[in-house]
Amino acid sequence: MGVHSFAWWPTLAVVGVATLTDLRSRRIPNWLVLPFLVIGVVVSTLLHGWHGAWLSLAGMALALGTFGVLYWMGGMGAGDVKLCAAIGAWIGPSQLVIALVVTGLAGGVMVLAWAVWSGFLKDLFASTGNLVFGWRQRGTQRDPNLQLSRRIPYAPAIAIGTVISFFAR
Repeated sequence: MGVHSFAWWPTLAVVGVATLTDLRSRRIPNWLVLPFLVIGVVVSTLLHGWHGAWLSLAGMALALGTFGVLYWMGGMGAGDVKLCAAIGAWIGPSQLVIALVVTGLAGGVMVLAWAVWSGFLKDLFASTGNLVFGWRQRGTQRDPNLQLSRRIPYAPAIAIGTVISFFAR
């Protein structure tokens, strides 16, 4: 499982709970991700000293930068961003890159399947185009036409990407 095998069980537990709560309520609770984030930095620092602290903070920064942009554009919830930052604190930036790529692929497949199943594939492509290309007209404002009722829980995709990243190293 690689250098971050110490992170396997805590990460698996947190992404499991996050997936269940996101599926049930479309929310990922702070009581779950914020302690996980802090403990990830502490454990990495205790196990690997300042280098571990740096890797933990770099993983957090990568997640915040990547998913933070998607949040800013209106395409992702804050809970998803915090969950990924906490995962980054545990697994560091190199493994997080793998997790993010697999998460994006899993999430894309899930969103397409859900759009086809629910009958709004055309609307999905239109709103995605507006999300990506309409930021010049919106400026720093979120897309007001983004339909909150059509947001899907993204924690399952994050869980899939994260779990696979442990085996890809």
